Amino acid sequence: MPESSDSGYLTRTLEAAVRLGALLLLAAWCFQIVQPFVIPVVWGAILAVLLYPAYRWVCNGLGGRRALTAALFTILALVILLTPTAMFATTLVSFTRDLVQELNAGTLSVPPPPESVGALPIIGESLETFWLDASTNLEGALRQLAPQIGALLQWILSTAVGTGLGILQFTLSIVISGVFLARAEAAEAVSRTVGTRLAGTRGIELVDLAGATQRSVARGIQGVALIQSLLAGAGFVAVGVPGAGLWVLLCLLLAIVQLPPGLVLIPVALYVLSTAGTVTGVLFLIWSIFVSILDNFLKPLLLGRGLEVPMLVIFVGAIGGFLASGFLGLFVGSIVLAIGYELLVSWLAESPEAPEMAGAPPAPAPGAS
Repeated sequence: MPESSDSGYLTRTLEAAVRLGALLLLAAWCFQIVQPFVIPVVWGAILAVLLYPAYRWVCNGLGGRRALTAALFTILALVILLTPTAMFATTLVSFTRDLVQELNAGTLSVPPPPESVGALPIIGESLETFWLDASTNLEGALRQLAPQIGALLQWILSTAVGTGLGILQFTLSIVISGVFLARAEAAEAVSRTVGTRLAGTRGIELVDLAGATQRSVARGIQGVALIQSLLAGAGFVAVGVPGAGLWVLLCLLLAIVQLPPGLVLIPVALYVLSTAGTVTGVLFLIWSIFVSILDNFLKPLLLGRGLEVPMLVIFVGAIGGFLASGFLGLFVGSIVLAIGYELLVSWLAESPEAPEMAGAPPAPAPGAS
């Protein structure tokens, strides 16, 4: 009898192992198939959650026509995305064409540096020397920087390709978000059911916390970055900075990864000071400083009350998302990591004996934003 019992136990164990292996293989295979769509679907869900309050308000005004409202939101989002994209592409192509033509014709000139450049700490003297050489012998200055220029051009090319792919992913994500909005009630029910199955009675609370974190980070981090880059772009266009679209993109990327846009704005302001006159240059410098520090006032207003995700989490999420998934990952990574951080803090707060995380704020109430 013991041998028969052991044999039955071994048979059941092998059957369970085979079934588990088959399920894991099927799950891995399914993931491999849908992997190219994971980031667009995640970003589409983020956009849907972010836009849902406005969508519900407009839907009520249109008599509850969910499909029509979702279609209007999708078209509006595509226009908002594609219009500046087309302007940026046109500006970049025009700037590149003019630059190449001037280089080939030998008519490209660099104005001499202003006196204030030499007074800059650490880099002032070397920057003034190189700038002065470039203003008198541009070809020789470019020859000195040939390896760095080659590496820079290669980086710009790869970045442009990645940006184009990211724009296609953005477009797909917007369409997906429209589908989610049209079926918002069903999507919310599914998310709450999944949360309940995973976390029991606290599942709904954690789902609400994830939604609040998502909306707050999207508004307080990425929304502020977008505002800063648009204001910077308005300044670039007003003073006629060449290649304004490229500098706007750099400002947006810096602001998303929590670096000051002043890293782009201040050098551009120095260029404007040396080429556009003192009054224009000083006004643009004041505008640049205002745009650079604007996030210090907007973030406390747009981040949810009681929800203070450490900037290190946002920085790591943005950089890690960019390295893992390209341009779109730059936006998705910070939100996903912030949600994971808030859920971890909430889970640790359940145990009264667990040590309190340094600097971790209490979890906000469900639905807070």
